[in-house]
Parts: sequence; structure tokens; C-alpha cells
Amino acid sequence: MIAAALVATTATDAQAAISPSAGLTYVEARAAAMRGDHDRAAQLLAGLAERTAGDATISRKALGEAIGAGDMPLALRLVRQIKPADWTTDARLLLIADALRRGQSERAMPFISGANDEANLQFLEPLLKAWAAVERRDLNTALGTIDQIPANSLLGPFRVENRAFILLKFRRAAEAEPFARQAIAGAGGRENRLRLALADGFLAAGDQARAQAMIDGMGTDGGPARLRILAGKRIGLAIDEPARAYAELLLGLAVDLNRINNRALPISMVQIARYADPRNGAGAVLLALLLENQDQVADALVVLNAVPLSDPLAPQARDAAARILVDQKRFDEALTLARSTTTTRDATAGDFARLGDVLQSSKRYNEAADAYGRAIGLTRAQGRANDLWPLLLLQSTALEAAGRWPETKQALQAALVLSPEQPLILNFLGYAKLERGEDLDAAEAMIRKASALAPDDASITDSLGWALFKRGRFADAIATLERAAAKDPQQSEIHEHLGDALFSIGRRYEARFAWNAALISADDDVAARIRLKIAAGLTPATAAP
Repeated sequence: MIAAALVATTATDAQAAISPSAGLTYVEARAAAMRGDHDRAAQLLAGLAERTAGDATISRKALGEAIGAGDMPLALRLVRQIKPADWTTDARLLLIADALRRGQSERAMPFISGANDEANLQFLEPLLKAWAAVERRDLNTALGTIDQIPANSLLGPFRVENRAFILLKFRRAAEAEPFARQAIAGAGGRENRLRLALADGFLAAGDQARAQAMIDGMGTDGGPARLRILAGKRIGLAIDEPARAYAELLLGLAVDLNRINNRALPISMVQIARYADPRNGAGAVLLALLLENQDQVADALVVLNAVPLSDPLAPQARDAAARILVDQKRFDEALTLARSTTTTRDATAGDFARLGDVLQSSKRYNEAADAYGRAIGLTRAQGRANDLWPLLLLQSTALEAAGRWPETKQALQAALVLSPEQPLILNFLGYAKLERGEDLDAAEAMIRKASALAPDDASITDSLGWALFKRGRFADAIATLERAAAKDPQQSEIHEHLGDALFSIGRRYEARFAWNAALISADDDVAARIRLKIAAGLTPATAAP
């Protein structure tokens, strides 16, 4: 949930009248903004603002472009040319960031109150006051202020983590732990970043055991930062001052805004967060993802490539860059990037897993299996048994795609020994056996167990429906496959299975309807098979495997 105040400002500015004196410069600036060249747009509009002094519309637009481009010196110069009554939401957010970055928490407070509801940031008051109290070494006031934040407010989702951060700042590690665990459980896409920040905070508080507990379950995602934590070395990610707490809040709010498809403000908020805390590499990763969503792929890659290798979140930046390149079908570049980190003496399991992902996307399955094998070997050597099963599952996927079933089965069975209640493993092994007609009773039992453990997983429900179909229980199969299709209407495989089951009992019109639904998202080779079924009906040659 995001307050209407945060979203409304950009809409208001977009509808504002444009001064006739703007002329061709304004048109050129808008064209630059539309093609994603916000630096150029900001410079053009800034020059225009100087020539049209008093035109608040032009100044606000110039400010917005400067913030979007990450040019904070220009943005701060522009905001001082605008009357406080005309400050936009992002202007106030920037002024708060500037005050906090300078260590002036009290001076940030006046900027939260706007002249109208659209630019009012009053919801930030408890966070700013709490961290101002931290600066004064007043723990009781800081915690009391945090505790007053309503659970259903904009700050509600961030209340628990800030309580943990504040307690850690005062070296109260035992008191912080339950709040830290609660924050991690509700962090969503910020989980790994939050784990590392909290682990670093526990180390700063002198509690290495709790620091290590924070990163349990991260698998290969932590990279070198995780290894430093295990060695008791700081990584510089602790949220221990007002500017860093503010930046973390803005990143979380930007994620929420992006979720509701607001396009402009999330980028502004991320850029302001990066200004408030330049050390937070998560800001670069999130900015790149937002730029990619706006088809600004080149800019996204520039941002990611600028993250230094020394940054604790550099592995996440490389992961994101590799994925973007793969999505763009730029496989050679993705491979070059992925291989660049596996040739050094300090290459990690995460580096080899990334290489495996790129090779798998490139359909080089045998090489992918080998890369995952290297990741597995490094993980075993470090005694991290709990992190092995996801890597074994990835290796199994590559091995199966390479047609190496005995090795696939061996890897899956090894993963199942390590995590016998993991539905992904149970489903994969059960479904693979089912496809090959191997040990059908055991295969169905595995899939049923997986479905019981993850009843909302559409893919697992599909596996169960297909198992029932393979065993001749058509009515139960169709009912189960229909549930799977309702859970995930976009998944081609589910619709193809449903179509095959319906055709098999004579419901041919419905079968073709399901197959047509499958065509929407089917890969080329599968689509060819489905078209044959639509044209001529189901045959042994066109049946789904």
C-alpha cells in the first residue's frame, strides 16, 4: 500500500500547463526524456528554467528529470529555484536525503510538511524522529517512537526492521534477534539484502554467532559477503545511521510503487536513496531492474557494470546483468560476463552457479551441468550441506535436458536425502519417473506428497493431474488439471495436458480450446506439436510427454 500523496504529484505535474516560451527546447527535452536520455532532458530543461524564471512548471519538470538521471547537484540547484509552496514530493524527499546525508537529522524535519496533501510526507515523521533520537543516544525515545507506528501505515512494514537496526546500534543483540528474524520473514524480495545488513549489524554489536544465524539459508546468493560474515569480518552494510535507514525505506517503498505500476516515482525514489546512501549497492540493482522494465536496457547494464567488485552486493549486480543479457538473447556477452568471475582463485559457488544458469539458457546443457557440479563441489568443501539441494536441483535440470537420465536421477535422489520434505525435488523426481513409465506407484506417491506440501503450486498440481491421466483416472485427472490451469492460466504445459486429457474422453471441442490456450505461451517446438493436435486431433506422435 502506498499513499496517494506519493503517486499524485507526478500526475499533477504531467497535467500542468506548459509556458509558451518553452518552444523548441521544451519539445527537444521531452523527446530526450521519452527515449530515456534523462541527462540530456535535465540539462535542457534546467537551461530553460533559468531563462523562464518564475515558471514553476518548467522548474519542476527539470527537477524531476535531474533526479531521474541521478544528477543530484543539478537537482539541488533547481530545487532552490522553486518556491517551497511549489515543491513536489520528490523535491521534498531529496531535501530530506540531503539533510540526513550531512548528518543534520533535525533539519530534515521541516521538509516533510507540504503546502498541500499531494506533497505532504508526514508519514515519515516517526522514522525521522526515531533516528534523530538515535543520534542523541536516546534509546528509549527512539524505540518508543518506532513502537507508535501503526501496523497498517506506510511505515508499518518497516517498523520491525528499524527496531532491530536501532537495538543493534546500541549493541543490544539479544533483544534485536527476534525482531531481526521477523523482519527477514516479511522482507520479500529484499530478504537477502536485509540478511546481510542485519548480519553486519550483529557483527558490529559483537555477536558473531547471531550474525552467522542471519545468513543461514542464503545458499550461494551471499557470495564473498557471506564468506566474510562467516569469518567474522564486517561488510559495511549495517543500517546504523539515519541516512542509511532512510535510503533503505525508500528502496522498499520503490518496490511497492513499482508493483502497482507507477513508472516515474520509483526511479526517482531509488535515485534519492542512492544519494542518501551511496554505499548501498541494492539501490543500483533495483534501479537497473526498473530501467529494464522501461526498456532502457543499455542504461540498466551501465548501472550494473558500475557496481565495483568490492561492493558486498556485486554478485547480485552480476546476476542481474547476466539475466538481462540472456533475456536479450545476447548469449555471448552473458557467457563472457559469467566466465569472468570463475577464472579467479577466489571464485565462489555463486559464480559457478551463475555460469551454469547462462549455459543452461544457451542450451549448452552438458557444460551447464559441469558448472553446477563445480558449484556443488565448492559448497561441499565449505561444509554447507544445507545449501546443496538447490544446486543439485539445478544440475538435475541440466542433466535431464542433456538426456542423461541416470545421472539426473542420482542427483535428484541425493537432493532428496538432504531435503526429504522439499516439494520441488519430490515433484521433479516423481514427474521424471512418470514420463519414463518408471516405478509409477512411487512416482505418484512423490507427486502427491509434493502437492500436499505445496497445494497452491500450479506446476505441482499439474504434475498430479498428469500422473492421474497417465494411470487412466481421467475424471480425477481433468478436475485436477482444471485446478492447475485456474492457478496459472499462463502456463502452456498445463493447458496442453488438459487438452490431451479432454480429447481422450471425447470432449474434443474443449480439448481444442485448451490447446489454443497453450499456444499463447508455448515454445516453438511445443507450439508445432500443439498445432498438429488442433488440426488433426491427438495421436501417439503428438501426445505431451
